[in-house]
Amino acid sequence: MQGVAIYPGSFDPITLGHVDIIERGLKVFDHIIVAIAVNTSKVAAFSDVDRLHMIEESFAHDRRVSVVSFQGLLVDFARQQEAVAVLRGLRAASDFEYEFQMAAMNRRLNPDLETVFMTSRSTHTFISSTLIREVSAMRGDVSEFVPEVVLKYIAKRYA
Repeated sequence: MQGVAIYPGSFDPITLGHVDIIERGLKVFDHIIVAIAVNTSKVAAFSDVDRLHMIEESFAHDRRVSVVSFQGLLVDFARQQEAVAVLRGLRAASDFEYEFQMAAMNRRLNPDLETVFMTSRSTHTFISSTLIREVSAMRGDVSEFVPEVVLKYIAKRYA
């Protein structure tokens, strides 16, 4: 498959699991747009701008990755970006049911938009942004689970 894929998420913060999915996705797609979903009903630990910068800095070396924030329906955003697919990572079987429902709804809303699932590497299956935030808030070391650039944002947020 070639073309543009959208990798949506909150990325609060981005983890090495996310990075792995993006890097492996680049073997399938020409370009990946990391789309930070802005949900005004949720309070994120990191601002939209900080999350955008964390991801941009993590992929500053690769022009095939761009980062944007978006609101609204993913299928509308994907259409605007002329994306051919939505890229999603699966850590465990428990992720699949929700992701399957989302993929089915997206297909109904835009039959031309494919969803591509990639399973996490076994070394990343337990990593989640939620756990990173929880461990960071208790001053735990998360350096082996997030890109190095994220550590300065964590240090500032949980100082």
